[in-house]
Amino acid sequence: GTEAGLLMLRVESPALLDSVSSELISQAGAGDAASALKLVAGATVQEGKYAVIRGLPDRYVNSQMNAVRLPSADEDKRAVQLDQFPSAMIESVQVSKTFTPDQQGDASGGAVNVVLKKIPDVMICKVKVGTGVNTQVLRAGEKFLTYKEGGVNFLGIDDGRREVPSDGNFVGAVGVTREDAPIDVSTEISAGGKHVFNDLVTVGGFTNLFYKRDSSYYEDGIDDNLWVEQGAEELTPRYEQGSPFHDDFKTSLFDVTQGVEEVQWGWLAVVGMEVQEQAVDMLYMVTRNTEDKAMLLEDTRGKEFFYPGYDPDGPDSPGYNIPDGAPYIRTETLTYTERQTQTFQLRGEHTVPAPDIELSRFFSILPPEFDWTLAWSSSKQHEPDKRQFGSIWIPEVFGVSARHMQFKPSATFTLGNLQRVWKKIDEESEQYFWNGKIPFKQWSGDEGYVKLGTFRDQVDRTYEQDSFSNFNDNSAFFEGEFDQFWSEQFPFEEHPTSAAEIDVDYVGKQEIRAWYYMVDLPLCPLVRVIGGVRREDTKLSVINTPEEQVKWVEPGTKIAVRLDPGEADVDFRQEDVLPSLGVVVTPLKGLTLRSSYTETVARQTFKEITPIQQQEFLGADVFIGNPDLKMSALQNYDVRLDYTPYDGGFFSFSWFRKDIRAPIEYVQSRTAAFGFTTPVNYPHGEIRGYEIETRQHLGYFWKPLEGLSLGGNAAFIDSVVTLPEEEARDLENRGFPQPTRDMINAPERLFNAFLLYELEQIGFQVGVFYTVRGDTLVAGAGQASSRFIPSLYETEFGTLNLSISQKIGDNGKLTFSAKNLLDPQIQQVYRDERLEGDTVKTSYTKGIDYSLSCTLQW
Repeated sequence: GTEAGLLMLRVESPALLDSVSSELISQAGAGDAASALKLVAGATVQEGKYAVIRGLPDRYVNSQMNAVRLPSADEDKRAVQLDQFPSAMIESVQVSKTFTPDQQGDASGGAVNVVLKKIPDVMICKVKVGTGVNTQVLRAGEKFLTYKEGGVNFLGIDDGRREVPSDGNFVGAVGVTREDAPIDVSTEISAGGKHVFNDLVTVGGFTNLFYKRDSSYYEDGIDDNLWVEQGAEELTPRYEQGSPFHDDFKTSLFDVTQGVEEVQWGWLAVVGMEVQEQAVDMLYMVTRNTEDKAMLLEDTRGKEFFYPGYDPDGPDSPGYNIPDGAPYIRTETLTYTERQTQTFQLRGEHTVPAPDIELSRFFSILPPEFDWTLAWSSSKQHEPDKRQFGSIWIPEVFGVSARHMQFKPSATFTLGNLQRVWKKIDEESEQYFWNGKIPFKQWSGDEGYVKLGTFRDQVDRTYEQDSFSNFNDNSAFFEGEFDQFWSEQFPFEEHPTSAAEIDVDYVGKQEIRAWYYMVDLPLCPLVRVIGGVRREDTKLSVINTPEEQVKWVEPGTKIAVRLDPGEADVDFRQEDVLPSLGVVVTPLKGLTLRSSYTETVARQTFKEITPIQQQEFLGADVFIGNPDLKMSALQNYDVRLDYTPYDGGFFSFSWFRKDIRAPIEYVQSRTAAFGFTTPVNYPHGEIRGYEIETRQHLGYFWKPLEGLSLGGNAAFIDSVVTLPEEEARDLENRGFPQPTRDMINAPERLFNAFLLYELEQIGFQVGVFYTVRGDTLVAGAGQASSRFIPSLYETEFGTLNLSISQKIGDNGKLTFSAKNLLDPQIQQVYRDERLEGDTVKTSYTKGIDYSLSCTLQW
């Protein structure tokens, strides 16, 4: 759990290993594994949850916990959500950036292993309590965005599935309200230790319980959908459900307000026994994360754009007598989500009690070693009642009073303006692996080993969704001004809601079987060769159960047609042989040069091969899967030079390149009855870059600087993918040729720096941490209704965190932290070299988080 210990592990590892310890995690004030990962060179997180290593996103990164890959009930990804694991449970976060045969074959960008805390050597008991506040939540005060009977209860456990009323009239809020902001608190309790019996048997245990309530809020957000009209050279608002030429259309220039309440808790328990060189332990962990989100989107800027000078109170203003042309739109989305992950692991490490076998004076076999793991895990995501409500506001015109009318987004125009969705995703996995190692000593006196093993992981997923809407309710309206919310009165009006036959349930299964062999061979005291092969078999299947009115867009077409049972089922199988070859050279003491060539794979996710129309919130882009999607294959080249001039200090330089065959990329807004995003296999992709890293204790160089240390790392990444011929031709025909583009979710650069100062005599410590993520492609260029949509980038932003702690007496510590002190604008922009500058699509700020905690430890 210390930086010094992990640095030693890094030097001795056969792979390129980076890591961050619980010591540094605590100093940085990182609250979970996702935040801790951002301290690793070349690593960042996507959407605050998913690991991105060297510019390769979740599908290329294998995320594990204690070397076990956990299931994920995330509907969007197969990746483990790292924000589920609080830092209170974490011993270290280790990232292996090169594939070796004893790793899983999809560790292309890297394998992220969250190592949980182990049984301590001495008896300990620790209690920690804290509170915090976000500046934007504080400013919201009594105007925090939520909804009636909204929020999260103490444990974040919903009371069960909603019942369908006999008269079709649901109860409960369908829109947002303003209430008092919640209070953020946290607590942690941990205890454990070991006992030795008769100097032979060691028995121990450890337990940790963690609880946290958190909240966030912003009201300065925007979300604008834009495109380039044919023959134009600038972006203009995208319109749907009509045309400005007929003065009947809708726009999507939304001002966004969002309030989020969250409860997170977890329990970890470990018991173990060790007898001489035989050890067995059992681990159980459960984490629950419950989030209640209220979103308010309002489009009033579309009217002003198409009818400059428009005044909703001015009957003589432009556009006033054109009520159907870019009317004011309001959408409200209420999303309550429970996520729970649990795992039971039984593990053993053994050394065969046998003497060394000397085959010759140049070669001897040492006692064999083996380890094994059995794991049963589950992950659940439950959305018991997601509510989406949309309305259009028309001012008083032609003698008709001002009123709110139904708004139906084009993707769901057959429904009413209220949708209620029940969604449940369950995923279970059974995993086992066995590794055997035969160490040997050869002519140079150095030790090597032969290693072999087997692996199996089976994942079963069940996806269930039921949607309801107010069909045949087209004459409904509500008289009132724009600042009067129809959603407040809607539940008390007569709006019968019935089941919508538009859902697709599915059962998915993924089975991976593998075996491998590898050797670590010292050729001489200065050179080691590590090589081997992994054979991996993949079975991936999805069986869909569509309802009567389900439509889908068959790959290669642009027309939505009915989806019949069995029509889009998937039964994908593939066998891969994945070689790995590395060379480690240590020409001088403290200097290590590593190089490697490996081959790996990247797999499709369940969502990406399932033709379900998915929409995060009312007004958001629609996503549809592609059952024809194939796996990607990668060739990886790595070189790294590490220099450790003294204990605790080091310099590092790395270069890497990855050639990707059939990379999976997202294409936005292909034309059908509505715009949507879908995944496709591109012909080829390539990503290359380099990393530099250092950590130094300045007291080593000058005694007055004792206690002052600094560190930093930077990664510079260049990525490119080749577009399919048809897509490239379509863009060229629109006047925007683009045969290649950047790879999705690959930041151009990453930068981390920290400065720590410690006065050990009085127990005082202060740390400053600064992180930058460079421009990152979110979605490639596309088209909708024969209009061009430029590439979408998330722009560069930096995060500055501060942590101060002071020891109090023999057992206490007081800690103050401030996160996101710069509070930058987080933006996505439309970008194309043929357009002048960037144009903002989305923008918001997170606010500054302040927290204070007190820890007592015995």
